[in-house]
Amino acid sequence: MPSFDVVSKVNSMEVENAVNQAQKELLTRFDFKGSNAEIVQEKFEIKLRAPDAFKMKALVEMVVARLAKRGISMKSVDQGEAELSSLGHARQSIKIKQGIEGAEAKEIATFVRGLNLKVTAAIQGDELRVTGKNRDDLQTVMNAIRGHDFPVAVGFVNFRD
Repeated sequence: MPSFDVVSKVNSMEVENAVNQAQKELLTRFDFKGSNAEIVQEKFEIKLRAPDAFKMKALVEMVVARLAKRGISMKSVDQGEAELSSLGHARQSIKIKQGIEGAEAKEIATFVRGLNLKVTAAIQGDELRVTGKNRDDLQTVMNAIRGHDFPVAVGFVNFRD
């Protein structure tokens, strides 16, 4: 039976490339000369440190701009709140979301069922599998999902006949 999976995955190499570009820009920018600002990547979390809140804002804008240029959806980027210490130092964490959470998966499954096509949607971990007898129905579902605005970035894998 034909099927495909709806997923929300971010390419880790693109995240790494975006962080490397931001680090290079940090080293060359005049307003960060002599400051102890830094960008550190740990798997799917980017940790930022800056000497004050103003430089933290500039650092966040720099990283987010690089992520956007590398084609990473802003729906997959979760910016935490900046933490200010008593000395004025700032820290912030940017997390890259992987997978579809339960609530979002239910929303997508409900949307697919509401299309009134002969397909079924089943949640499997952090993915959603859509199956149907007719290949054209599956392609219609794909186009409908692409056209709808969900709270998470969606992609399609494992299209099988």
